Amino acid sequence: MVQIPCLNEEETLPLVLKSIPGHIPGVDTIELIVIDDGSTDGTRAVAEEFGVDHVIVHRRTMGLARSFHDGVALALEHGADILINTDGDNQYPQDRIPDLVAPILAGTAEIVIADRQTATISHFSPLKKALQRLGTWVVNRAAGTDLPDAASGFRAYSRYALTRLNVVTEFSYCMETIIQAGNKRLATASIPVTTNPKLRESRMFSNIWQHVFRSSSAIVRAYVMYKPRTLFTALGVVLLLAGLAPFVRVGYLAVAQDHPGGHIQSLIVGTVLLMGAALSAVLGVLADLIRVNRILLEEGLERDRNRT
Repeated sequence: MVQIPCLNEEETLPLVLKSIPGHIPGVDTIELIVIDDGSTDGTRAVAEEFGVDHVIVHRRTMGLARSFHDGVALALEHGADILINTDGDNQYPQDRIPDLVAPILAGTAEIVIADRQTATISHFSPLKKALQRLGTWVVNRAAGTDLPDAASGFRAYSRYALTRLNVVTEFSYCMETIIQAGNKRLATASIPVTTNPKLRESRMFSNIWQHVFRSSSAIVRAYVMYKPRTLFTALGVVLLLAGLAPFVRVGYLAVAQDHPGGHIQSLIVGTVLLMGAALSAVLGVLADLIRVNRILLEEGLERDRNRT
């Protein structure tokens, strides 16, 4: 199945639908899913005119992550072995879909993500290119992966991967699914592609800083979900060292001065920081217990999905 999340893509959706291959070596059947995420134009009519197999309609805009989630649910329900995600703005080269699914068909990967080679995209500003590199680096560190373009939405997922991934963010699934895949030991791969010319501005965010904030929030949330001990241990160590510093300073001054006294403010600051370190340790234990409980729940959900 090829899913296409759309928000007011009446003009560009025909270009996408026309360029999706009708045959892929090693694939018996190709079905299309259009997720109309609260469009106010003729997106749904275009999908129906082209005879799209499945059309999901959101009565109001629910976001890219929810659109992805609904497409995954439908694909699993209908027994899809592979799900390809592309965009309705015709950014991605649909003729590369056979190359995208090839590693899954060969059994070497469960998730394949297209590398847009963002450094070569002319309409990306230097700032946007730098932020893309930084975001990809952070995601790879959190996931233990080595993918060149973590923000790319042109992807292929095996059924096995879909049964194990759970999207909980409301903004974009791109970063979160990579972090999940890395921590769940799902094999990932990447292929380089050349994007199509830009036809419109992004509708996911009003400005680049909003995108940075939302993406950063999603990354931090996913990191806390899957590596809470690492995060809270690091935070606790920093607070512990910072909290000990004032006590060391006061102790030194008490020895070095003939008439020690005062420095109450330093001792208060140090005490507060040490309390923060202790709180981080407690939160780390609780977060790790929640992580274990979530793993058990996800395993049950995976079994339920495999029964469909």
